[in-house]
Order: sequence, then C-alpha cells, then structure tokens
Amino acid sequence: MRPMTKKNKIAAVALSAALVAVGGGAAYAYWSTTGSGGGSAAAAATTSNVTITASFAPGITPSGNGGAATAKTITYTAANPNTSSTPVTLINPVVTTSVAQGVAGVCDASWFKATVPAGPTTVAAGATADSLGTGQLTFTDDPTVDQNACKGATITVSVDSK
Repeated sequence: MRPMTKKNKIAAVALSAALVAVGGGAAYAYWSTTGSGGGSAAAAATTSNVTITASFAPGITPSGNGGAATAKTITYTAANPNTSSTPVTLINPVVTTSVAQGVAGVCDASWFKATVPAGPTTVAAGATADSLGTGQLTFTDDPTVDQNACKGATITVSVDSK
C-alpha cells in the first residue's frame, strides 16, 4: 500500500465530513417526521350469565318448635364464566317446596322466608365460587295448621340478580 499524500488526506477528511452531514440529515428527517393513524375493534357481542348458588344445611324446623328458632344460614356464591368482572346484587328471594314422596299434605312455601345480603358484590372474571355473602332461611310455625308435610320436604331458595 502506498502512503497517503497530504492532498489525499484532506480529500478523505472532507469526504468523511460530507457523509456524516448527509447521514445526520437523513437521521434528522427520519426522527422529525409526523403522521397520524387509528384503529378499531368490536367489543364482545355476547356475554354469559353469572350462575348463583344458594346453599344451606338440612334440618330446618318451624321457628316456634319448642321455642327454639332454627333459622339456617344461606351461603350465596357465584360463578362468572366471562372474561371481565361484574357487580352482582341479589334480589327477590323465592322459596319453593316439594313434599317428600309418600307424604300426604301440603308444605306451603309461604311458611318459609329467605333473605339476601346487601349488594353489590363484584364477581371476578372466571370465578367458579365467589362469595356473595349470607342470608337467613326461616320456617314460621303456624300452630293452626298441620305442618307435618314439610318433614323431609325439599326446600329450594332461588334469587334474581341485578
């Protein structure tokens, strides 16, 4: 390789400076550009219902039976199959009864009263048994009516939510 002359060195320095200036200008233009844009997506078209479960221990008896109240604690839970959480407030508890097979008479659902917890309670997305709180189930004694048909009857508590 031959040695560089003074003239070649000056030309190389000038060429390097020109390349840096051009490259810097290009970088400046790239970083100072402007623009706009947008995007859209559709929200979920459907959701699934939250499933509410009411459970209580068996063995309820009329509240006047021997003077001892036998209210049962109702535990309310919810399952939420959706991908977002949702607030749930329990309303309108309804008690239904079904007399045991082979038992004569009527187990009147009006003898029972169910309560629900105050709401709302947030049920987490994907929850399988989030607690909604507790209520009470009572069986009112009616001394003027034979309530024996309620022995062994199935008692069901249903609720709505908002």
